[in-house]
Amino acid sequence: MADKPAIVLVHGFWGGAAHWSKVVVELHRRGYGDLHAVENPLTSLADDAERTRKMIGQIDGPVVLVGHSYGGAVITEAGGLPNVAALVYVAAFAPDAGESPGALSQELPPAAFENIAPDSDGYLWVRQDLFHESFAQDLTADEALVMAVTQKAPLASTFGDAVTAPAWRGKPSWYQVSTEDRMIHPDNERRMAERIGPRKTIELNASHASLASQPGAVTDLIEAAAVDVAGR
Repeated sequence: MADKPAIVLVHGFWGGAAHWSKVVVELHRRGYGDLHAVENPLTSLADDAERTRKMIGQIDGPVVLVGHSYGGAVITEAGGLPNVAALVYVAAFAPDAGESPGALSQELPPAAFENIAPDSDGYLWVRQDLFHESFAQDLTADEALVMAVTQKAPLASTFGDAVTAPAWRGKPSWYQVSTEDRMIHPDNERRMAERIGPRKTIELNASHASLASQPGAVTDLIEAAAVDVAGR
């Protein structure tokens, strides 16, 4: 395990660190022992990026930084630290400077965009009764129910927070597109992937929750980045 980089996993909106559970098990099975999953507050991009930076700062040696969904914006903002050796985007936003996840979504609205609603306190939720079909249509009804009930809502304002210095401009990147994504338009994912010029792009016939529905293939992509880092 000593020659393998650390891996830091960053969740997105409507989920927490446990969304990575199947990927964590798969990475561990493959011999990756230095694993971390950030639990972000989802209160602002600045807060989430700082929480991620603090976790990275506790790690000696190279880090593969992985983001799902809005977590892609977080790794884009936080990934400029010197020991971050690679970025992996899993059905994720990869904004450029001055861009926000909200603005990118409005340019090419996803199928389930209308199923997201704010509450009276300013938090955004995916409607529980529509969570399965919106976020995770390729998971079982029971798995989607747990995700729906335990979803971690972001402050709506976070959706409009713009990236300042995109780490993908200086770090090698990998990207996974979910072709059946209803939370980020698949063509938006393809557009962002093309723009960052990843070393590898894969497309999975998966929902937005590809990290849970196809953890093996997602882990393959993370491992490709880790092998690249280890070989430098």
